[in-house]
Amino acid sequence: MIRFIHTADIHFGMENYGRIDPKTGIHSRLLDFKKSLDTCINYAIEHKVDLFVFSGDAYKTAHPSPTQQKLLMNSFMQLYKANIPVVITVGNHDNPLSYGKANALDIFAHLPVDGFYVFSKPGSQIIETKSGPVQIVGIPWPNRHNISLNNPQFAQSIPELTKQISDSLAAIITNFAEKLDQTIPAILVGHLTVSSGVFSGSEKRAVYGQDPILLPSQLAIKPFDYVALGHLHRFQNLNKKGDIPIVYSGSIDRVDFGERKEDKGFCDVTIKKKYATDLQFIKLNTRPFIQVDVILVDTLDQTEQILTKLKEKPIKDAIVKITYTVAAHMTDSVDIKKIQKFCQQAMYLVGIIPIRSIQTRTHRNILKHEMNLETLLNTYFTSQEKLQKRSKQLTEKALRLDELKEVKEDQEE
Repeated sequence: MIRFIHTADIHFGMENYGRIDPKTGIHSRLLDFKKSLDTCINYAIEHKVDLFVFSGDAYKTAHPSPTQQKLLMNSFMQLYKANIPVVITVGNHDNPLSYGKANALDIFAHLPVDGFYVFSKPGSQIIETKSGPVQIVGIPWPNRHNISLNNPQFAQSIPELTKQISDSLAAIITNFAEKLDQTIPAILVGHLTVSSGVFSGSEKRAVYGQDPILLPSQLAIKPFDYVALGHLHRFQNLNKKGDIPIVYSGSIDRVDFGERKEDKGFCDVTIKKKYATDLQFIKLNTRPFIQVDVILVDTLDQTEQILTKLKEKPIKDAIVKITYTVAAHMTDSVDIKKIQKFCQQAMYLVGIIPIRSIQTRTHRNILKHEMNLETLLNTYFTSQEKLQKRSKQLTEKALRLDELKEVKEDQEE
């Protein structure tokens, strides 16, 4: 029986909301992500798990700051001190674009200590834990530099190259699986895109068509007991009905407002015996993202309408974004300073964003070129809801002005 923690997508460096903490000099969002990671690691140590599995994307970029590297090292070294082996696969955010450069997690493969197993290329490893051996197949984010292509000259376009990488990757996984011991617990750890996976938040901006994509059937193959994935930020088990779970643990904290409704956490997994795996998602107490959307009505005070909505939300220590919609015929009279003062209890106010509805313009198909001036004027005024009752009066005045114009022009001649 092997018990392990599965997590992914730490994303140290996601500092799009927040401020510098005056006590530490560190950005408040980096501290939030560090708190989530430490909660996960402390849970692993407290429950004396056999293994800690991290499925990629430790940082926002492949060039983390010294502060970010220091905080991640301090966290992972707690696992080393507790004698818990750490499996690490390299994610797309950890990988430099240039061939030959070290990735952001290579440092853990070169530490003069045992217990860190880094997969920057597809590989397999038998790891001895206090509960016995476990087989790991590690698959980092696939690209043409770390995946061997059968015919690299064949690809003539990005879609063709992506398909070649996907096909080669599926063959590599199958080849590793065939060489595993059928009697020893086995885990496939990867930073991958699965066809049935659901993107969320910032990951929706990924060019889905250019991700190498695998089918669930290409991952849930024996003798794997569990497939531990990273890359998609939402917790999801893509093989609930099968005996080999395919699981995205999700990110450990919210990256943007697209993830505001998602629970964040990590997975506590136990392989009780071959093809009998228990999975528990452990929720983390992360900082809430609260978005308040208000459609203003013109019969009430605009500022009070927004404040009323804010009072319904637990905005204390939260990251808050406010949008309010103003109808085309209304004047925007929102007191921004009053709303900002109320939001001082929030950790960070992203913005108070007005949305102005655009008035639909009616096409003047009812007006014809062959109409005389009086008919044109009368038809136009009658078609306007606000002018209908005065159409006759307005037509007469417009015709009178036209007559005066003609008289003036005759006098000038």
